Amino acid sequence: MSKVFEQLGTCPVIPVIVIENLEHAVPMAEALLEGGLEALEVTLRTPDALAAIESIARALPDAMVGAGTLIESAQFQQVVDAGARFGVSPCLTDSLATAAQACDLPWLPGAVTATEVQAARERGITDLKFFPAGTSGGPGQLKSLAAVYADVRFCPTGGVSADNLDSYLSIPAVVAVGGSWLTPADAVAAGDWGAVTRIAREACAAAVSSTS
Repeated sequence: MSKVFEQLGTCPVIPVIVIENLEHAVPMAEALLEGGLEALEVTLRTPDALAAIESIARALPDAMVGAGTLIESAQFQQVVDAGARFGVSPCLTDSLATAAQACDLPWLPGAVTATEVQAARERGITDLKFFPAGTSGGPGQLKSLAAVYADVRFCPTGGVSADNLDSYLSIPAVVAVGGSWLTPADAVAAGDWGAVTRIAREACAAAVSSTS
């Protein structure tokens, strides 16, 4: 199941997308792709989320569209059927791990403590979401975990922004970061896709600089 990070493309930044209006799904994805972001996480927090994943997957085959907020076992097959190429959960449980494996879906479960990381490793999962990063010790906590678990890779989300992404990406164990700052609500509501592209491009430039 540790196949998500190998598919990220050239930019280690994953936008965390909440679709309130299905008509925004494809133009928003196009704007993010134009800005250099190839992996897109559409969260299952709204009624249109599954339809948005399907629309993006169908219209933009070059996008690596995934599904976030997977908290029910049944959701895994649903997002696979919609065209999702990876899944993200805020936590790790036996039932979620079984569902991900049954679907052969590359999956990032959440972990923020040594106990949670150890539980993931014992299931053979070494690619993890560090969530919520901002309220779980931030870069300092990640550095401590990485010092103990040298074989684990992380994607912090929750409190990650343009102002601190370099603090995370400078940690060797951090392969990518995720965040909602890439699709600001005011720009999305206004259909200002140029602004979304600009933010994505700036994030990519900052991320590449942090990891070079």
